[in-house]
Amino acid sequence: MSTQVHPTAIVDPKAELAEGVVVGPYAVIGPAVRIGARTRIGAHCVIDGATTIGADNVFHPHSSIGGPPQDKKYAGEPTRLEIGERNTVREFCTFNTGTVQDGGVTRIGSDNWIMAYVHVAHDVAVGNQCILANNATLAGHVRIDDWVIVGGLTGVHQFCKVGAHAMLGFSSAISQDVPPFMMVDGNPAHVHGFNVEGLRRRGFSAERIAQVKQMHRLLYRNGLTLDDAQGEIAALRSSGVEGGEADIELMLGFLAAAKRGIVR
Repeated sequence: MSTQVHPTAIVDPKAELAEGVVVGPYAVIGPAVRIGARTRIGAHCVIDGATTIGADNVFHPHSSIGGPPQDKKYAGEPTRLEIGERNTVREFCTFNTGTVQDGGVTRIGSDNWIMAYVHVAHDVAVGNQCILANNATLAGHVRIDDWVIVGGLTGVHQFCKVGAHAMLGFSSAISQDVPPFMMVDGNPAHVHGFNVEGLRRRGFSAERIAQVKQMHRLLYRNGLTLDDAQGEIAALRSSGVEGGEADIELMLGFLAAAKRGIVR
């Protein structure tokens, strides 16, 4: 499959386009861009900056990818944007490169479904298999772990972290870290349960889901301090649930690293 570039597109001669890349009408591709095999760039997209895009991605029209960070401290330093494989990016999304105040790179993993008008700011890290619904906004330095769902019109404050398998409801304001598995919504945000349906769809056994439910109870229903809840969660290691120990370690590791406090 040969590379196809529409005659109206502007592709810098220094850009690297792998086999099978399709560039639509009036798209603009900058000199430091590398695009992997079979990725499709829609009409009027702008791909700029030091941006690396993997294979089999689809960018719908009018997105701005790899622009400089919206950070007043940014002074033109060389920073990057890295995007994995098999992502779908809908219309009018904006993804920025990183800043030297962090690691200098914004990263988006693979197999993500990113809907229209999503903003991914500088130094954000998005994992794999995530869904970012329309107008979701991730401020600088945010971390979104694997299998997270971010509802439409939801904003995540800078430096917040969202743990794997969490779900953020429609039009929520996230200003503290969200532990793995939890369902959160509101402004201010509150935890309203755990993502049981998502876990079922991902093949979690009934026993494993029951253990996640117990972690939710210890954190949010039993009136424990955070330190006491962590101790009780650690005690679940002896339950012997297949796959459950990894879930416990995921939760404990997240709680130990939380710097902004957790949504409670």
